[in-house]
Amino acid sequence: MKIAVIGAGAFGSWTAFHLQKAGHHVTLIDRHGPGNPKASSGGESRMIRSIYGKGHQYIQWAARSLALWKSFQSQWQEELYVKTGILWMFSESDDFARDALPVLDQLNLEVNELSKGTVAKRFPQINTESIKTFFYEPEAGFLRANHACKVVVDQFVKLGGDYVEKCVKPPECAHGELREIKMDDGTTIQADHYIFCCGPWMRTVFPDVIGGLVQPTRQEVFFFDTPPEFMSGHMPMWGHFGDGFRYGIPGSTFHGFKFADDNRGRSFDPETGDRNPSPAGMEAARKYVSLRFPGLKNADIIDTRVCQYENTPDEHFIIDRHPEAENGWLLGGGSGHGFKMGPALGEVMADLVTGKKPINPFFALSRFDGDSLSDVNLS
Repeated sequence: MKIAVIGAGAFGSWTAFHLQKAGHHVTLIDRHGPGNPKASSGGESRMIRSIYGKGHQYIQWAARSLALWKSFQSQWQEELYVKTGILWMFSESDDFARDALPVLDQLNLEVNELSKGTVAKRFPQINTESIKTFFYEPEAGFLRANHACKVVVDQFVKLGGDYVEKCVKPPECAHGELREIKMDDGTTIQADHYIFCCGPWMRTVFPDVIGGLVQPTRQEVFFFDTPPEFMSGHMPMWGHFGDGFRYGIPGSTFHGFKFADDNRGRSFDPETGDRNPSPAGMEAARKYVSLRFPGLKNADIIDTRVCQYENTPDEHFIIDRHPEAENGWLLGGGSGHGFKMGPALGEVMADLVTGKKPINPFFALSRFDGDSLSDVNLS
């Protein structure tokens, strides 16, 4: 089959790769390039971890994705994943970890609950004040985000795939299908199936079908100058559930100690939005890092990023057929936790498009029609 994939971020690049590898003729299209600074898959690093509360499907996808990241890292001889472990810290309820334990155990994924004394001994860089419980995932790590997107696209092209760097106009459906997609330069591409993985641009590509169901938000990230004890190999990634959720990645050879606040920022336009950090965001980052990591109290902020999440109302992905086009497919709504899932979701989309598996109603657009999700099981 001829298949067009629009968007060369984590979702689109892996979808195109899996389909091309399966013997289809795939064209991958992106306006700015794989892992570009405006994309949700841009930037140097993303976490991969397996604790996901009651989100059993996510745990399974994370496990599958980690296996694929490792496998292709070895096969391609490219650094995609750096093992660091992750320390989860909970000031109040730790249900997000405990609810995941049965599935993690079934999948033989190691997670250890640690005492405060053990954490203080193993990771003296961390101030454990106000933290009640700790869980440690030894196989977690970070992914070389923009680098990984470029590598996957390179491998896709080596398999015979076509990569095109152009802007796709909002498509027009006719008689229940898409017959072509048009570029802003007037050229067109015809395919049997069209898969749209447009990240924060989903709502502008499909203003009627998606519209407000995908809302990009402005997210600030800060990188601190990193003493040796805060480098990868000396401390893990971390995630702290307190008044909201904050997380970070140890320093590495290509970026400093990373701090990010997962609380959703204000609405953001990925094309025209201001990507300069706010004074308030910088002050909040310094305040938190100084408290939780005293050794970084006087560390300089050496770099910043303003990226975006593309959030759905329930923060779950959209994986569905276009409601007005039998041969149109939608994959998006990463909601700040999608990058790690790229390899597994690429497989999922390949199976959907080729008819090997049905659509999971939990991720379908119809869930936003007003009906209750209480009878839809994510497990």
